[in-house]
Amino acid sequence: MAIFDYDRRRAFEYALRWAYKRNPLFYDFSDSGGDCTAFVSQCIFAGCCRMNFTETFGWYYVSVNDRAPAWSGVEFLYNFLTSNEGDGPFGGEVTPRETRTGDVIQLSDSEGDYYHTLLVIGRNGDDILVASHTIDSFARPLSTYNYASLRGIRIEGYRSNSDACDCFEGLISGNRLDLCRS
Repeated sequence: MAIFDYDRRRAFEYALRWAYKRNPLFYDFSDSGGDCTAFVSQCIFAGCCRMNFTETFGWYYVSVNDRAPAWSGVEFLYNFLTSNEGDGPFGGEVTPRETRTGDVIQLSDSEGDYYHTLLVIGRNGDDILVASHTIDSFARPLSTYNYASLRGIRIEGYRSNSDACDCFEGLISGNRLDLCRS
């Protein structure tokens, strides 16, 4: 299995296109606990076009009833990205200051429960700019959020047996969900 570069520009472009809308290819979880992690998963997918179809512990979306917990669950996404050794994206925990465009930030409450997932889309001086769903935003300063603590996840790349599949055009247009498999 080879390691490929994560396309941060495509993750950014996807966030720009869909931050204030819902891609019809995906279920909107806004009324089911929030759409933040599912939106960030879509952005990450735009940057790698690879999912991990391992039941329960993978990271994939076929439909609202056929998806991995990591696609839409805050802790599950963290666990997948930081431990994935198979197909799809992988990364590691970093400080928020170490994040780059296309990386992930998660917010926790005072009990230490992580409840919100954001996509890093840039910087404004020392402030990190993010995109998210649930409370839809693009280029919102991280400093405007209320949270007890936060963590960053650097997307280091993705693994696949082949880099032949390119899902981006169908995905960003909302016309076609290509489920690229190794």
